[in-house]
Amino acid sequence: MSYALATLVAAVLLGSEAFGKTVTGLFKSEAARQQIGQFVTKFMYQGDNGLLVCRLDNPALAVEKESRLLLYQDMDSDLDNLSCPDRLSRAQLTISLSREEHNQTIPRQSSPTAWQFLYADRYTCQESAVIPSHADLSFTVLLFNTDSAGNPLEHFSAEEAGLHSFYFLLLLAYFIASCIYIQPLYQALRKGGPMHTVLKVLTTALLLQVCSALCNYIHLARYSRDGVGIPLMGSLAEFWDMVSQVSMLYMLLSLCMGWTLSRGRKPQSRPLQWEQSPASTAVAVGGVITQGVLLLWEQYSESESEHHSYHAQQSLAGLLLMALRVGLALLLASVLYQIISTERSTLKRDFYLSFAKGCFLWFLCHPVLFLMSVIFNEHQREKVVTIGVILCQSISMVILYQLFLSRSLYWEVSSLSSVSLPLTMSRTNNRGRY
Repeated sequence: MSYALATLVAAVLLGSEAFGKTVTGLFKSEAARQQIGQFVTKFMYQGDNGLLVCRLDNPALAVEKESRLLLYQDMDSDLDNLSCPDRLSRAQLTISLSREEHNQTIPRQSSPTAWQFLYADRYTCQESAVIPSHADLSFTVLLFNTDSAGNPLEHFSAEEAGLHSFYFLLLLAYFIASCIYIQPLYQALRKGGPMHTVLKVLTTALLLQVCSALCNYIHLARYSRDGVGIPLMGSLAEFWDMVSQVSMLYMLLSLCMGWTLSRGRKPQSRPLQWEQSPASTAVAVGGVITQGVLLLWEQYSESESEHHSYHAQQSLAGLLLMALRVGLALLLASVLYQIISTERSTLKRDFYLSFAKGCFLWFLCHPVLFLMSVIFNEHQREKVVTIGVILCQSISMVILYQLFLSRSLYWEVSSLSSVSLPLTMSRTNNRGRY
């Protein structure tokens, strides 16, 4: 388990690239020839007075190469079928690079529009020409949207605008909630009881979510000033969120499969215990490993292009992750249907239904929001999914906390029947009842 965790850390921290909107690199003639225009970056302008700043370390070399920066609006796949000269001529804007600094105002658009930036020079379309062996051209590109005052000083692209404020408000909500609930939660954890282990796992997952939000906020706060941020913080945010997802999945699967596998064979006299039969453990661990592999695959897929939150699910791995969540929700529905259909106690039936609400919200919010996002504009979709998933999963945790901390509901359920709720903890082997 520790080896798998170490692998996850290394893959997330070393395999992720966080591209900011201040881009520094080298214009390479060879790359421009192979790609029919070297890809530089992509940015979505809000539509009003967007600004592009390109700085060169060696303007004389740029003049010698006849270097130019090509700007394409909503670049489509049709360009791939064009010849090299035709492809370059389709650029909406062409900036000849001949000075140390170029400032280009982006034409006004009626709605937020994505622009792609490519580099080309005199050797791009001349396949037979020998590229001189002189040094590549160093550059820095800064991309700005307009701020609230109408000045081009905002580093965030249209699809990222508002996330910084969201994470600030989320951290504020976490802080206020912790001030209110930290004492009763601490007392519940200190006393132990039937749901001691569940509360520990749930609290750990929540703390990981808080760490993820904090890292995202730190990264975006820095990003708002320099357009780069702290890429390590962005990677850590995704790592903490992944570990939180895996922890919650293990807990929920253990609960559900414990109900299914142990309901018919636990005698009434046995105390509530954490279900660790080989079958339930295999199902829980199998689900965790599957999700972990898909999360790593998704992270690797996104690291090959511009950096996006994995909530966007723009790859095959992302779609498989959502399919896994739907499958787990169906498994949960099957388990709870079997239990509720034979349960006579109204109190316990209400408990199971409330638990189902929390679990369904956790598993299904992502696929549902992803499908709903198609009705929004392109620049709103990723924000809708990211913010929606975080809020829904936070609400799911609140529902589960209310159930497991409630002395008027769960504690009565646990005292009525010991064949339910197998994901619990016995204090000692000899101590039988709570």
